[in-house]
Amino acid sequence: MPPAPSSGGDDLVRRGLKFSQLRLLAALRDFGQIGAAAQVVGISQPAASRLLSQLEATAGARLHVRHARGVSLTEAGLALADQASRTLRDLDRVHQQIGQIAGGTRGHVQVGSVTGPSIELLLPVLRAARRAHPDLEVTVEIDTSDRLAEALVGNDLDFYIGRIPGSADARPFAIDMIGPEPISLLVRSDHPLMQQPDLRLEDCLSYDWITQPPGGLLRRTAESYLLARGLPLPGRVLGTTSILFTLAHITQTNAIAPIARAVSEFFIGRAAGGSRLAALPLAEDMAVSDYGIVRRAGDPPTPSTQQLLDLLRAHVRG
Repeated sequence: MPPAPSSGGDDLVRRGLKFSQLRLLAALRDFGQIGAAAQVVGISQPAASRLLSQLEATAGARLHVRHARGVSLTEAGLALADQASRTLRDLDRVHQQIGQIAGGTRGHVQVGSVTGPSIELLLPVLRAARRAHPDLEVTVEIDTSDRLAEALVGNDLDFYIGRIPGSADARPFAIDMIGPEPISLLVRSDHPLMQQPDLRLEDCLSYDWITQPPGGLLRRTAESYLLARGLPLPGRVLGTTSILFTLAHITQTNAIAPIARAVSEFFIGRAAGGSRLAALPLAEDMAVSDYGIVRRAGDPPTPSTQQLLDLLRAHVRG
């Protein structure tokens, strides 16, 4: 029987806790297979089994249970695995900070954004960052706020531009509010409605629409806008999360696409001269709810993340 754990704050370390054991346990939580976890740590499966047994003896508790599909961590194992992930991540951050101190502003920043602000804010900020901090590496993920929030909580993002999901517990987040996100109704430039005099919003309802799948924030906003004005919803709606597919579709059909105005203006501008896109002169007050810069509450940014945040905030201030 494993020895009872001591109350000493550093007892695990004094009893021989190894970083390889922490890495193994964290990988075991993620993969649920000893073989896969062993590969992450770079050891054989038998060695991983021995290391896990030694860790249980050190912890004084059963940390895993084998079953037909692999391995599950016990409540004690999950608690230690979560702490292991945080400890390893904090050490990686310290290592990154040491490199930045020694060699100037370096590092890797993982940024997320919803589509409109990615074009209106993130593109110019990344151009400025490339000039000011050429050694800064940035990875950008474009997605919905729901998925970006999950990635932020899971430490797969350093921050994102978007919203805190209404269904989420707001306590893990901090946000610097920016403002609403205007929407345009985008069509092909020779769409019949572009030639129609005295154009009304209800005239759009006889055409197909293309927008997010049901439940998407932009779609809900457009639907609420119509309903608030006593109008029915479009009878035929094609749902997609792809901006590229949306743009391609409206250039070849009479479909109407509610799209973030920043995206609409960007692509209309790019097409200027031989423009194939246009925004209907309607619903110019339609906007998605306020968005901002979302970070993990109580989690100080790394120096490289802070550099990018400073550039972004300066750009927002104008």
